[in-house]
Amino acid sequence: MHTLRHLTLTLLLAVLCTFQLSAQANEATWQALQEGSLVILMRHSLAPGIGDPPGFERGRCDTQRNLSAAGRSQAQAAGRAFRERDIPIAAVYSSRWCRALDTAELMALGPVEPTPWLDSFFRGRGDQAQITQTAQQQIAAWKGPGNLLLVTHQVNITALVGSGVGSGEMIVVSPADDSFQVVGRLSINSQ
Repeated sequence: MHTLRHLTLTLLLAVLCTFQLSAQANEATWQALQEGSLVILMRHSLAPGIGDPPGFERGRCDTQRNLSAAGRSQAQAAGRAFRERDIPIAAVYSSRWCRALDTAELMALGPVEPTPWLDSFFRGRGDQAQITQTAQQQIAAWKGPGNLLLVTHQVNITALVGSGVGSGEMIVVSPADDSFQVVGRLSINSQ
């Protein structure tokens, strides 16, 4: 019994330490964003499912996988988090898919410019090499002032940074000559 309590306490402390490290990492990323000149790669908020249904048409939201109520709340919460921390957003670009556009618009951080270089290329919907190369060039060219918010898809972010992201999760990068460096990750809860 004593061993079980010790194991439980050890696991609890490990979880709390991990949470503390995560909170510190989030805070460092928020502080970096306050200084500006960074790029935020955001996966659209929660849109249950994978890919798009048969009959998909980019210009018709009723043919696409769209944000759920939780996804809409998640996007609004992300926008609030940016405003509460006075994070300067100089420009917002989005994939032309409805779930990405809706995420960007619900965040309410500025006018949203739909752009093909953030469109999904999942299941052959677009030219992965061309989309990724153009996105890399746009990121590397960003100088600020303020931060650039790019709302896109999991496959696009994975192609750019080599790791996946959850719905509504963000990877913050610092542009460099013809490249960029990962600064940190942010996840916003809608509660």
